[in-house]
Amino acid sequence: MVTMTHTVEKIGGTSMSRSEDLLRTVLIGDRKGPALYNRIFVVSAYAGMTDALLEHKKSGAPGVYALFASAETEAQWGEALSAVGARMADTNAALFSDPEDRDAADRFIAERIAGVRSCLVDLSRLCSFGHFQLEAHLLTVREMLSALGEAQSAFNTALLLQRNGVAARFVDLTGWRQDGELPLDAHIARRLEGIDLTRELPIVTGYAQCAEQLMKTYDRGYSEVTLSRVAVVTGAAEAIIHKEFHLSSADPKLVGADKVRVIGETNYDVADQLSNMGMEAIHPRAAKALRQAGIPLRVTNAFEPDHPGTVIVSDLPPKTPGAEIVTGLKGVFALEFHDQDMVGVKGYDAKILEALTRHKVWIVSKTSNANTITHYLKGSMKAIKRVEADLAEAFPSATTRLSRLAMVSAIGRDLRGANVLARAIAALSEAGIEPVGLTDMVRKVDLQVLVAEEAFDAAIIALHKGLVEERAARRAAGLRRVA
Repeated sequence: MVTMTHTVEKIGGTSMSRSEDLLRTVLIGDRKGPALYNRIFVVSAYAGMTDALLEHKKSGAPGVYALFASAETEAQWGEALSAVGARMADTNAALFSDPEDRDAADRFIAERIAGVRSCLVDLSRLCSFGHFQLEAHLLTVREMLSALGEAQSAFNTALLLQRNGVAARFVDLTGWRQDGELPLDAHIARRLEGIDLTRELPIVTGYAQCAEQLMKTYDRGYSEVTLSRVAVVTGAAEAIIHKEFHLSSADPKLVGADKVRVIGETNYDVADQLSNMGMEAIHPRAAKALRQAGIPLRVTNAFEPDHPGTVIVSDLPPKTPGAEIVTGLKGVFALEFHDQDMVGVKGYDAKILEALTRHKVWIVSKTSNANTITHYLKGSMKAIKRVEADLAEAFPSATTRLSRLAMVSAIGRDLRGANVLARAIAALSEAGIEPVGLTDMVRKVDLQVLVAEEAFDAAIIALHKGLVEERAARRAAGLRRVA
C-alpha cells in the first residue's frame, strides 16, 4: 500500500487578501526545490468579494445575487456587477506590479464577468415568459456568482507563484463553460488527473460545481467541504486550514493575549461543539469526511509558519480532564413554548422542529420539562416570529415567550472529574453574574451557560479565568511540587 505524504491546505478569504505575506509564509517561505511541492492549496475568494457577489454575511446588505433575485430591471443588479468587476481589477492592480501579469489577470476576470452578465440577461429575458420561473434557477445563479470570487483568487495565486519560480497550476473546479455536471469526487479526480504532486503545486478553487450542488446544502461553507473531499479523494496525509489567528482557549482580543493559550491538540468532537457556537474550526460535514477517512486536520495561523498550530484527530483523549476553550454566541433567542396539556402527549417536538426547519432557523440548543420546551435559536427576528405564528395556529392553547440572551460555552474533550460545573458557578458568582439558565450535558463535552446579553463579555472572561487559567496554574504548581 502506498503511503501518501502530501497535504491539502485551505487559505481563508481574510488571509488571501494578504497575498504578499502568504508568499513569505505558507506558500513559499524558506522552502526550496522539492519542499515546495507535495501540497495542494484550496483557496477562498479575497475578503469581502463573496459579500459583494451574494449579500453581506453579517449585515445582509444585498450583493449582485440579492439584487438580481428581486430586480425588475437589469440596472438594479448590472451596476453592482460592474462594481464587483472594478473591485476585482483594483485587487489585481495591487497584487501585480508587472503590466503583463496584471493584464492577464484583468483579461481572465473580464471574460468571467462578461459571461455571467450575458447569462443573467438571457435568464431574465427567458423568465419574462410565464412558462419559466426565476425561482427555479436562483440556486444556479447563486453558485455561478459565488464561483467568480474563488476563480479570481485561485488564478491570481497560481500566476503569482509562477512568477516566483514555482510550478503552480490553476485548477478550476467552478465548471466554467463545462458540459454537464459530475459528482463532486469524480469532478475533483478528473481535474487533478495527470498532475504530479512532486513537481507541481495545484491551486484549486474553493467552489466546485457538481451534481450535489454544494450551496444547496452548505451555502457559504462550501470551501471547507471542497478541502475535505480533495483530501479524501487524493488520500492526503493531513488537511490544513490556514487562518489569520490561532485556535485559542478564548478570543485574545476579549480575554487578553497574555491569558489565552493555543489549544495544541483536540478531537473532532470539540470541533463539532465549536461549530455549534459559530466558531468554526471546520464545517461539521467537512469534519465528518476527514474523520471517517482517518485524516487529521491541522489549524494554523497563516502568518506564523513556524508554529505547529492545533491538530484535530479522531478519538484523541486529553491528558487531563477539563475545559479547553471558552466561547459563545450573542443574540441567541430563547423560544419558550408552554402548554399545560403537553404532559404525556407526543408530537409537540416534531411540530416545533418542522416550523423551525421550514423557516430556516438555526437551533443552537434545547431543553424541556413536563410542559415546556425551550429552543435556543440563531436567526432573524422575522423568521422566529413566523415560527411563533405557526405554533400559535397549530397549538391554540399553548403560549410562547421570546427573549434575547447570550450563550457562553465551556468546551473540552472530557469535562468529567474536573468539577467544571461547580467551578463555573463559582467563577460567575465571583464576577457578579447570575446565569439565566445552565445545561450540563451527560456526555460531558460542553457546558452551556445562558446569561443576559450585556453580561456576555464578562461571562467569557470569568469562565476562562475559572476553568482555563486557574486550571493551568494548578497544573503548573503540581509540576513544580513534583520537580
